[in-house]
Amino acid sequence: MDELDRLESESIGIFREAFAAIHPIGMLWSIGKDSNVMVWLARKAFFGHLPFPVIHVDTGLEFPEVYEFRDRVAREWSLNLIAAPCPPIEAMDQSLPPNARSASRKTAGLKQVVADHGFRGIVAGIRRDEQSTRAKERVFSPRGAESKWDFRSQPPEFWGHFATTVPEGGHVRIHPLLSWSEIDIWRYIQREQIPVVPLYFSRNGMRFRSLGESDITVPVPSNAATIAEIIAELETTRVPERAGRTMDHEAEDSFERLRVDGYM
Repeated sequence: MDELDRLESESIGIFREAFAAIHPIGMLWSIGKDSNVMVWLARKAFFGHLPFPVIHVDTGLEFPEVYEFRDRVAREWSLNLIAAPCPPIEAMDQSLPPNARSASRKTAGLKQVVADHGFRGIVAGIRRDEQSTRAKERVFSPRGAESKWDFRSQPPEFWGHFATTVPEGGHVRIHPLLSWSEIDIWRYIQREQIPVVPLYFSRNGMRFRSLGESDITVPVPSNAATIAEIIAELETTRVPERAGRTMDHEAEDSFERLRVDGYM
């Protein structure tokens, strides 16, 4: 068993344990590279059929290529898609910096879809290596009322044993990709031939490393126009994955404030 086989097996086990222990659950689908891998793994876990809905928390500001990809792949893979709209930016916390305030619309949209559908489990495609605050997460991460995350008080996870108890009035976030790295994701995409949004590939010397909304995400310099070239680039680059996420360059605690409040 190589490293990708090990990661795949671990993630499939997490999906199956979550589905067996928590009802109902939904899975976030941002249409990015990580969440496409997550959908692929979930389809493997349940023999080609996804037994729960995928949720696109939609600000209305995705790139056109993202919407085209979402609608096409949802049809091809027979996904039960919930396209959940987000509240306007005027309703967000005005004390947040502008780009973080825009990102917080997704937090509010997710809270609403959880309440509307009564989800007790939400599967999310975050990874520990992507951002320092996410490194504090657990695979099964309880969220309190209003989706609040108390990262100082989380259940231990020893030897693959997870706490699946749902807090009163809250839900559990499930993270099947937590142990994966960015280069693992791309190597798996290459091996499995998983489709991705074309914005990840270089055009005119620029590409997106991390794909978010069009108002708060910019491409980074890169000549990597194929998956093989992306993998080769990641083996040597010192540029952070979220270099193109503008909210990460605002106030130092912006991302942590968003995460504590329920951001993905």
